[in-house]
Amino acid sequence: MTGFVGKTPRIGCAGWAVPAAYAALFGPGDSVLARYATRFNAVEINSSFYRPHQHKTYVRWAGSVPRDFRFSVKMPKAITHENRLQRTGMALDRFVDEIGGLGNKLAGVLVQLPPSLALDARVASTFFAMLRRRLSVNIACEPRHATWFTAKGDALWQQFDIARVAADPAIEATARVPAGAGQWRYWRWHGAPRIYYSAYEEDALRALAAAIRESRANLAFPWVIFDNTALGHAVANAAWLQEYLERPA
Repeated sequence: MTGFVGKTPRIGCAGWAVPAAYAALFGPGDSVLARYATRFNAVEINSSFYRPHQHKTYVRWAGSVPRDFRFSVKMPKAITHENRLQRTGMALDRFVDEIGGLGNKLAGVLVQLPPSLALDARVASTFFAMLRRRLSVNIACEPRHATWFTAKGDALWQQFDIARVAADPAIEATARVPAGAGQWRYWRWHGAPRIYYSAYEEDALRALAAAIRESRANLAFPWVIFDNTALGHAVANAAWLQEYLERPA
């Protein structure tokens, strides 16, 4: 599958900050990203949601990390939240050209939808068809409206080979479990009970580790991103999970 090296779990954070409290977890590097990559093998680029980056910027980022490191890139909010998946052709062309700078270090694209966006099968099918014509890499979608967690939503993922994100906190029980088509299994943990701020307890991380091991047994490719970055807990949780998964099952 495009963007992967073996079945090694990909564990990282939303962004590559190196909080001072956890600086000892990282090795030396010429940049913050290079230091981050001494510890983790994956990162989710979130800044692309807020503003575009030039193709050459992605090229520089790709050159800052080891050969087996991988990126996922969050789709711009102009496409998902402002245009709400409609009339997006030119914006998609621009985005795809920009992220092409990552080369084979691009694992895939994250499409996070606004909580107010209900499933409109015609709009969604048109959008994902346009996206699939432009991208052959993995695509994961994080819907946040209950209408996407239905048979119509399931059919959409299968039709366009889309992975459905497992989110925490989840809007319903099924949203906590990765689903959709393909072998990419994408967890996004935002922090609970306080989103972006709360750290996860070890019991929750052990349960996540068990789900990751199960997905690997089913020949899936686990991708885990911690988004509880406000107080630096994402780094601590990702490092704990990384070490735990290195132990015998």
